[in-house]
Amino acid sequence: MTNLRKFLLTIFAGLIALIAEFMFHQPMLAYWIVIIIGGITTISMLIGMIQTLKSGKYGVDILAITAIVATLAVGQYWASLMVLVMLTGGDSLEDYAAGQAGKELKTLLDNTPQLAHRVEKNELVDCHVDDVSIGDIILVKPGEIVPVDGLIIDGISSFDESSLTGESKPIEKKVNDSVMSGSINGDAAIRLKVTKVAADSQYQTIVKLVKESESKPANFVRLADRYAVPFTIISYVIGGLAWFISKDPVRFAQVLVVASPCPLILAAPIALVAGMSRSSRHGVVVKTGTTIEKLSDAKSIAFDKTGTLTEGSLNVSSVTSIDDDVSTQTLLQFAASIEQESTHILARSLVSYTLSQGVDLLDVTTLKEITGQGVQGEINHQLVKVGKAHYVATSIHSERDKTMIYVSINDKYVGNIEFEDIVRPESLKTIKSLKQLGINRMLMITGDSKQTAQKIGDEVGITEIHAKCLPQEKIDIIKKLTQTDSPAIMVGDGMNDAPALAMADVGIAMGAHGSSAASESADAVILKDDVSMVTDAIEISKDTMKIAKQSVLIGIFICIILMLIASLGVIPTLIGAMLQEVVDTVSILSALRARTDK
Repeated sequence: MTNLRKFLLTIFAGLIALIAEFMFHQPMLAYWIVIIIGGITTISMLIGMIQTLKSGKYGVDILAITAIVATLAVGQYWASLMVLVMLTGGDSLEDYAAGQAGKELKTLLDNTPQLAHRVEKNELVDCHVDDVSIGDIILVKPGEIVPVDGLIIDGISSFDESSLTGESKPIEKKVNDSVMSGSINGDAAIRLKVTKVAADSQYQTIVKLVKESESKPANFVRLADRYAVPFTIISYVIGGLAWFISKDPVRFAQVLVVASPCPLILAAPIALVAGMSRSSRHGVVVKTGTTIEKLSDAKSIAFDKTGTLTEGSLNVSSVTSIDDDVSTQTLLQFAASIEQESTHILARSLVSYTLSQGVDLLDVTTLKEITGQGVQGEINHQLVKVGKAHYVATSIHSERDKTMIYVSINDKYVGNIEFEDIVRPESLKTIKSLKQLGINRMLMITGDSKQTAQKIGDEVGITEIHAKCLPQEKIDIIKKLTQTDSPAIMVGDGMNDAPALAMADVGIAMGAHGSSAASESADAVILKDDVSMVTDAIEISKDTMKIAKQSVLIGIFICIILMLIASLGVIPTLIGAMLQEVVDTVSILSALRARTDK
């Protein structure tokens, strides 16, 4: 039975009892109606309390049970009914508040793309999004949601990516730009070449994460339970003393009915769900309430380098010609022309850079690519080779710790082109902000060389560098970190980061362009390609935990004041039961503050 049905059943029984006593003058019938509904609720709560105790936790249900039994025992059955209304109504209110707090998390589910317009022999065929394959051409009409990830092959349009990244400003995309599923197309139709099937596309990955976050409730109850033991003892002591001094058992019932456990039961979980919702609005999907708690108290953080602190795409850093007859522009033009049909990451970066420099590509004939070695072809009847040193010419001695390609013309080595991974513009500021948030130990863990890693570390302000790390070595480093500086955060984006993300107290994946394995292993996923959102997630978590604790303590202090007043006999049991609702409302409204940005 749902909490709302329990609440409605209690209200219905209460109305029948009211009619029985005040219209038909049958107080005993009213009394027994309340006893029956009270007995059912009490037994249900008692079973739940026993299960809680068996799991090794201590809850505050015993207070509510005692209040119901005490008021019935002294004949205050209307007060008992009010306690029942409070309990069932409070649970219903919790469901409503949690639903409101988690509203943003559900927005993605409501907009899941279902259909795609596939182009088949210049005709449009509507098909289910799951039937679309990699390499298919699809048409996305104006105003439609992009169904799968792809590359634009025809058209220019702006895209609303706010549901994915939190960025409200539309992003203009042109031919060869990638588009994420879940983006909303603007005013122009575009054609996409599918790069990922629906199940692996960005939108479906995020939907999966949202479902995970909803299926794992906030695990903050343990903190509330730490307050439950002293609160329960205080309640019994005040009630017992009031009974002992006044010699009136009604006084004990009067104290217990205002000892509302709802600030402990409701306020903290609602605050955490609200904090998760707020993080989602900022482009960070947090999977559990426990993650919020750990983020707020983080002591250390480890970053992967490539794709996390750096942009993850290698850019041309220098073009060097060693032949007086070949200018650097000619070298660049020849190399990019040869590489223009290659799918290698360096080839794509080279072609993009060359075009950005206003250099046109040349026609190439007899093009031939050897996987893992290089590409060769003829330009103006000259044999041009581009690739690794030993492939291009036997006379080249490659430099270590540098990423470069070599170029030869008619088997004569003429120069090289060097690439480097560019530091994200926000990385330095992020590291500084994390230090201000109290994270004292920061590491970089990468598979790259020591020289490359040290250069990036110097630029962003990280001094503890672990280079040339295999996935197992990353795990070992994170495992030690969780033992010495816990809670420990790991931030990464690649497939090889997934085990380390799972090992950390909190794994945060760069989900915008990172691997799905990393996102699935992580406890939180950043949907925008911006590492500074790690800082946002920690700040929101700290604020959420602060509000959660405040909400619990506000409710407890109000209850203690009301119990002290009730111990003097000035609050009738019926009024005391009504005051519980006031305490619950104040606590829940306080907890919902965690939804709001400061």
